[in-house]
Order: sequence, then structure tokens, then C-alpha cells
Amino acid sequence: MNPEYSFFDAVCKSFDKAAAFTNFDEGILEQIKQCNSVLRLHFPVKIGDKIEVIKAYRVQHSHHKLPCKGGIRFSEMVNLDEVMALSALMTYKCAIVNVPFGGAKGGISINPKKYSTYDLERITRRYTSELIKKKFIGPGEDVPAPDYGTGEREMSWILDTYMAMHPGEVEALGCVTGKPITQGGVHGRKEATGLGVFFGIREVCNNVDVMNRLGLQVGIKGKKIIVQGLGNVGYHSAKFFQEHGALVVGLAEFEGSIYNQNGLDIDSVVAHRKATGSILDFPGATNFAKNTDALEAACDILIPAALENVINVDNADKVQAKIIGEAANGPLTPEADEIFNNKGILVVPDIYLNAGGVTVSYFEWLKNLSHVSYGRLEKRFMENQNSNILSQIEVMTGNKVTEQQRKLLVHGPDEIDLVRSGLEETMIKATNEILDCWKLNPTIKDMRTAAFVVAINKVGTSYLELGIFP
Repeated sequence: MNPEYSFFDAVCKSFDKAAAFTNFDEGILEQIKQCNSVLRLHFPVKIGDKIEVIKAYRVQHSHHKLPCKGGIRFSEMVNLDEVMALSALMTYKCAIVNVPFGGAKGGISINPKKYSTYDLERITRRYTSELIKKKFIGPGEDVPAPDYGTGEREMSWILDTYMAMHPGEVEALGCVTGKPITQGGVHGRKEATGLGVFFGIREVCNNVDVMNRLGLQVGIKGKKIIVQGLGNVGYHSAKFFQEHGALVVGLAEFEGSIYNQNGLDIDSVVAHRKATGSILDFPGATNFAKNTDALEAACDILIPAALENVINVDNADKVQAKIIGEAANGPLTPEADEIFNNKGILVVPDIYLNAGGVTVSYFEWLKNLSHVSYGRLEKRFMENQNSNILSQIEVMTGNKVTEQQRKLLVHGPDEIDLVRSGLEETMIKATNEILDCWKLNPTIKDMRTAAFVVAINKVGTSYLELGIFP
């Protein structure tokens, strides 16, 4: 792949392609496209007997809505171009799924595996203090979240540092999302991105026009799926597809890839990997020579759920899938996009498909601001009401339901029920908005461009309504 490849330029190319289908002034389009605020940091942290200078970033792409929102990743590959691109995608992603945030992203250029837990905590807390000094974090300014290399632990460190420096701030819990439940987190956040991927692909597969164009049967059941990446997103994507009748025939990880046309049980593969240290040599599966070979194997739906640029000009022409669902951020280069468009392969773009994480982060942020858990106020009321209705029906009909049926019918919503319901509604609505835009604009060649058009229209309208252009 071209070493001069710029992820941010690739996002801008997709933006420019879609902007031609909108009616906004060029100045507004330029304002939407550019990153509003870029913070580049170098700060010292004592690691053992030495002082290391840590390189880190935080980019706020758009201030059309506040707070800004986006994850923080820990990786040696983190650079300014990547963080700018991911922050831009966050802006468009939030707009498409109607989450009222501007896009942001952050990163620390380290390999977290090389540091002890104690050292990682020191780095994370120092990074947070730098963000606070520069006003790049706060429940009404900029709200980070987990990303590659980070999780609940790091978010709890960020929260504690913020609260220590803002004593008595009543909204302080909303300064970061992806927190442990005990620290104001929300049930359903961990699997949110993978579940959102499933909901989005399922809605595409339920669209008769799209399936007819691809020569596939309507629905998820029986579809052959290959998932690249068995991290949080890949695992949960595969799990939900499997639970709803799809066949996961291929899995790829950094150590290699496996394939079984009759299907692979996800949890069994994970257990095998824990026992052996690898997904390779899983009973009944065929090993591929390279981990990237799974991307080129026969399937209906390919889910790249790892890092960016894994499908490019070198391997795109070998991909056999009819649908590619971008669970990762930027797994396809623009050149790969063009190849798939010419071959009639449908790309369901990352710009909205992996928005499950930010959607549920939005729910967590709302929970933190309201200081009330979802379901707490209505759960018992709904169960009592449902029980009374069911009892009246039993009296009127003379029929009794079983205890299992009663439990199901009477059940009032828990927090996770409401979170998943909200996520499902969000992804269904977003999918149909994009497909409707695509249908109304026959000259738009691909779903990614249609998604960008939807995003640009929403962000551009916000800028006009703000009246900031004299």
C-alpha cells in the first residue's frame, strides 16, 4: 500500500464526493470538513528510573454541537493524521444517528503492553490533566470514551482525575463515557458497537430492493459471515449474527485465520484461543496460510472489525463477499471502494454502521446528567400494570398462562432492555434514512456517499441555524 496514504485525506475525498450532491455554500462545506481544534501534546512521565516524554493528541473536529465526543486509543500507531480522520468520522457518524455531539478523537502514542498497570495509570492521569488545562474535556465541552487499547479501567482513571480537579461539580460523571457500572456506566455499553453492526446489517438485508440487486435472499438467516478481528466489536458482531441464524464461516486474528463452510461456534473458538493462545487448529476448521486470506474467502457478508486500511488496492479485487460491513473505522481505502463499486459489491460504511458505541455512550451521558438509572422509575409500575392486565384477561377467557409465559408477559424493562431498544431504533432509522437518500438520488453510486450526504445535510443545516455566518 502507498506509504504516503493519508487517512484524513481519504475521509475528505469521500466528503467531497458527497458534497456535490448537496446545495451548501462552499464556505460552509469547507467549515464542516476541517478540524476546528487540534491539540498536540508532549508531556514527561517517570517510568521506573527514567523519564519518558509521551506524545499524545486530542482533536475536536466540529463545534456545531457540544459537547464533542470521541474515543481515546492507546497505540504505537497513533498519529495526528489518524486522530484527525477519526474525529471527522465521529462528526458525521453522530449526525447520521441523530446523536447531538460534535466529533472528536484522542490518542496516546504508546504500546500499552509495554507498561505496568501503575505506569499506564500515571500516563492516563497526566494526559487527563493536560486535557483539563486546555479545556479539552468536560461534560459540556468534550467527552472521551474507550477505543483501541483502552477500556473501563482507563475511563475510571480519567473520571477520578477530572473529579479531583473539579470538586463539587454536579455533572462531573458526564465528563467521560464507557465507565464501569459502579462509576456511572450504563448496561449494554460493552457490546453496543457489535450489536449496532448487527442491527444495521440486518436492516440492509431486510430491504427487498437491495437484496434483489445483490441476488441474495431477504433476511439474515442462513447468510455466510466472515469476521476479521475477535476483539470486543468483532466478537459481539459474530455472536449476534450467530444467535439470529447466520453462519459464521470464517474468523481472522493477527495470529492467523480459520474457515469452515458449515459454521464456527464463536464461544468455542474463543475458548480454544484461551487454551492454546491461537484460533488456529480449531477442530473442524481449515487454517489459512495468512490471516488476511480470510478476507478473500467465499461468503455473503464480510465484517472487517479490526484496524483501518486492511482492504486496499492490493487485495480488494480478490474479495468474494457481496456485502462488506465496516465494523472498524476506515477498513477500506478509497481505491478499494472504487473496485467494489465497479464489481457491484455493497459496502455498508463505517460512518454509521459502527455508531452503536457512540449511541449508547450518548445514553450513558444522559444517565449521568439526569442522575437516574434507566428503568428505575417505570420498571415496577409496568410490571404491576402488565400483571393486572394479564390477570383480567385470564379471568375473562378462563385460560391460565404458564409461569414462564407470565414472567415474559409481565416483565418490566431493565436498563439494558431500554438501552438495546434505543440502539435498535437508532440503527433502523439511520439505515433507512441512508437508503432513502440513495434511492432518491439515482446518480449516487454507493451507500457511503449517500451516508455522507445525509451527514453533510444535517451538519450544514445546524451551522445555518446557528447563524454564525454574517
